[in-house]
Amino acid sequence: MSKNSFLIVAAMIVASGAGAQQIPSSIPGSDGTYPLGQGNQGTLNCSDPLMAASSLCSGEQDSAGALRGGFGPSVTGSAFPYQTQNQVVTYTDEYGRPTSRERSTRIPLPPEPLTEFQKFTASTTGIVLPIFGADLFRNVPSTFAPVDNAPVPPEYIVGPDDMVRVRVWGQVNFNANLRVDRTGDIYLPQVGAVHVAGARFSDLDQMVRTAVSKIYRNFDLSVQLGDIRSIQIYVTGEARRPGVYTVSSLSTLVDALFSSGGPSVQGSMRHIELRRGGAVVTTFDLYRFLLAGDKTNDTKLLPGDVIHIPPVGPEIAVLGSVRRPAIYEVLPGATIGDAIKNAGDLTALASDARASLERTVERSSLQAMEVRLDGAGMATPVREGDILRVSSIVSQFQKTVTLRGNTANPGRFGWHDGMRLSELIPDKESLLTRDYWWKRVSLGLPAPEFQPVPALSVLQQPSNPVDLPLRQAMAQRWQNVQPPPVQRPYNQIGAANPTPYQQQVDSASLSDKTFFWELPEGTAPPSISPSAPSSGSSSAPSSSSYSSASNQQSGQDVNAQRPARPRGSESALAEQDMENQQPVNPQPGRRNVVALSVPEIDWSYAVIERIDPENLKTSLIPFDLGKLVLQHEASQDLELKPGDIVTVFSQADIHVPLSEQTTLVRLEGEFVHAGTYSARPGETLRALVQRAGGMTPNAYLYGSVFTRESTRILQQRRMDENVQAMILQMQRGNLALAGNPVTTSGELASASVAQTSGRELIAQLQQLRATGRIVFSFMPDSRGVDAIPDVPLENSDTFLVPSVPSTVNAVGAIFNQNSFLYRQDARLESYLQLAGGPNASADKKNMFLVRANGSVVSRESVKSAWGNEFMHLRLNPGDTIIVPDKTIKPSGLRQVLDWTQLFSQMAIGIAAFTVVF
Repeated sequence: MSKNSFLIVAAMIVASGAGAQQIPSSIPGSDGTYPLGQGNQGTLNCSDPLMAASSLCSGEQDSAGALRGGFGPSVTGSAFPYQTQNQVVTYTDEYGRPTSRERSTRIPLPPEPLTEFQKFTASTTGIVLPIFGADLFRNVPSTFAPVDNAPVPPEYIVGPDDMVRVRVWGQVNFNANLRVDRTGDIYLPQVGAVHVAGARFSDLDQMVRTAVSKIYRNFDLSVQLGDIRSIQIYVTGEARRPGVYTVSSLSTLVDALFSSGGPSVQGSMRHIELRRGGAVVTTFDLYRFLLAGDKTNDTKLLPGDVIHIPPVGPEIAVLGSVRRPAIYEVLPGATIGDAIKNAGDLTALASDARASLERTVERSSLQAMEVRLDGAGMATPVREGDILRVSSIVSQFQKTVTLRGNTANPGRFGWHDGMRLSELIPDKESLLTRDYWWKRVSLGLPAPEFQPVPALSVLQQPSNPVDLPLRQAMAQRWQNVQPPPVQRPYNQIGAANPTPYQQQVDSASLSDKTFFWELPEGTAPPSISPSAPSSGSSSAPSSSSYSSASNQQSGQDVNAQRPARPRGSESALAEQDMENQQPVNPQPGRRNVVALSVPEIDWSYAVIERIDPENLKTSLIPFDLGKLVLQHEASQDLELKPGDIVTVFSQADIHVPLSEQTTLVRLEGEFVHAGTYSARPGETLRALVQRAGGMTPNAYLYGSVFTRESTRILQQRRMDENVQAMILQMQRGNLALAGNPVTTSGELASASVAQTSGRELIAQLQQLRATGRIVFSFMPDSRGVDAIPDVPLENSDTFLVPSVPSTVNAVGAIFNQNSFLYRQDARLESYLQLAGGPNASADKKNMFLVRANGSVVSRESVKSAWGNEFMHLRLNPGDTIIVPDKTIKPSGLRQVLDWTQLFSQMAIGIAAFTVVF
């Protein structure tokens, strides 16, 4: 160590010793003790900035740059000889004191039970009314603590335990956080003690400035208050949480009420007393504070103050057409007008005709009266226990007529003398609804200029170039590859082990997941429904919401909206063709159709609903809408009365005669001009086909399908009734099984399996949807328009005539399910031989044939005296041979065991009878 360094260290030691000797012994810490010892002899006092650099005075620095329990690095000028340049000393008297944020926590108060008056009001009115103002104190802080940076008023009186923040700069630079001790002094470094207790906050700056100017010149300073001292008060009476509370000295009566949770439901909100020295200083009305924001009587608290909440005063209930229905505490002499004013005044729908007032009479009975809400009624005094109900106005329109139904502008219109129907319905354009025009306008929406890649909007930025056609092909492969159903015996319960083919498909599907590059987490793959089944028939791609909306607006049929039905229900050839049609440039989920956008107008009937003012009976006055609007007949232009309701119906409201209906029929398939046609009144199916140019030479009437909407509704109703009958029968069987006391565990297990299978069958049957098909008696060689029956047409009828097929189908329990070329001289047996014949699980006795026209020929139906001719039936183009699987029957061993058990039980019973008798 050099000589100069030794001299510097020696000077610092001497200066430290000298500074320690200059610390007055009468300057304690903020808590009345010395910070580093109980005395001042032989101890180190960190209250002197000269000792701040000592290792004994170091501490943890807080976020503000100050130290708790010590001193931080200081920036100082030449006033402190041992300090480095450009540092200021920060002195603090805070010793780990909790901040207001740490002291303030919220504890939700438990809900209070209903008062007796609340229960009485609820039993009388059917409404549980809240107590006005109770929700103000629902969640309050556990102890009151003001915000650290809350402004201090100039008239605030400084006292012990207040924190004084002094900032000095100029000739001397230091910061000090000084807490006023019990004697009322603060200690300024190098200055000494300054007595500040009892001074106003506005005078504190000048007092400190005067003290510092005795030592230093050319400086400036600022003085602020940090933490404010706390005082102790008492909350008594009907408070939510009565007790002793420590609050800020800046707190007022309202602040203390919030800290204590406010009055309870049994406490008064209008006579809260502040007692000081045995006398009532002020009385506070919370209603004036809540309703008008008046804090006139809100007084600053002093140590030892008592806040007393007396029991609640007289209460009344106000409900009905007021803005704040509740239970209110009233002052002596309060009137109905005061109660309504407290309830926020009347609403816009309140009636001033009368109000209902229920009152207790001499605490012995109840009495109801009516009060008009005029000047005299508002001055009516209220009593404790009154229930005031303000009625609303009656929803009655004076001098008004109403137009509703199938019109462009339904609504209410002003009535005048001599008003007639023609003023409400001036022309036929006024009968076209807004929904009609909206759907008509929507048909002209432009198509998108390009077909976007599915889910392109949810994809993120790719890291490498992406070949879109290749990725789309891989996505299609993902969608179409489905594992075949697992074949297992019917008596096998539980899932089978995956086959090698299934494992191969699963691995292929996993590899195709690379198509969905950079998909956000939780995003479903494009064009694949997240709920698509993992096996069975593949589901159709899901369309975006925009596509669905545009399809509906542009009159396009969405295939996904068609009723789903099992493949076996497509019994006719034309039904199969309907599902297999593919357009040249297919767009998923879109099919252009021509249909009625809205129901047609019922021109033959409309009605006026009128109430007789004499006896208040309702009468209906019908009129001919067509003659009124289209022909302008004066006899139909009826005069209107006030309160009349004119209703215009559509054909969806009332079923009109067939001749008045708009009939749109769709002709599809082998027609010269296939399309949608508007059928003329009385026109038949044969006449419509002739008007469409007839059929092509390749038309196959034997496989045609004619569907009707009214028939579909009736068929669906019958199917639903049959399913409900099956459910009822199954429930009865379950009840009978549960009531059988001799049922064994094996039978119960079998019954459980049967119940599960039955529920699955019911669920599948409930998914079936009727087709509405009407079968025509066509022959295989039927040709020409003359073979079509003269059937009257209805709206939404569809007639589909396929082309002559060239195949015959064979499906079911055969070795080769396939389609074979039709041969005119071939029999059913020859097609079965081409398919390999029935396999081991085939039920040969129940084979059947589905004709191209939808009719079914079973094996049992062709029995004759010469034998069964089923295998020698001649087939037609489009016919389908179906060989079902065998049904499961109980084994012979099971029947033998059941009989053996029965005989053994009978033998045991006979033996017991013999022993007894």
